[in-house]
Amino acid sequence: QVQLVESGGGLVQPGGSLRLSCAVSASIVTTKSIGWYRQAPGKERELVAVITRGGGPNYLDSVKGRFTISRDNVKNTMDLQMNSLKPEDTAVYYCHVVWEWSNYWGQGIQVAVSS
Repeated sequence: QVQLVESGGGLVQPGGSLRLSCAVSASIVTTKSIGWYRQAPGKERELVAVITRGGGPNYLDSVKGRFTISRDNVKNTMDLQMNSLKPEDTAVYYCHVVWEWSNYWGQGIQVAVSS
């Protein structure tokens, strides 16, 4: 069973920054995609940022220019750098990894943007 463990969430003021990290207990070299999702209270889970095999990163329109997804194939980690945070970015954030025949989710980590 592959485990994904997120870290780096918390409370930040509007305009601030946070860096989320996801540690994966298996090699991410052969993944089809790695991504970050979020779910705000009362809303559906949405894709925030993703890196697909052979492709560049893609972002939710509302986070373009503010968030950056990255991966480290040696450490088997994936990060989400979040800058210029807004109250509407408040949500539980989940990392997600897809291989050819399986996919796994992290347990979720809270990000709250408030003054």
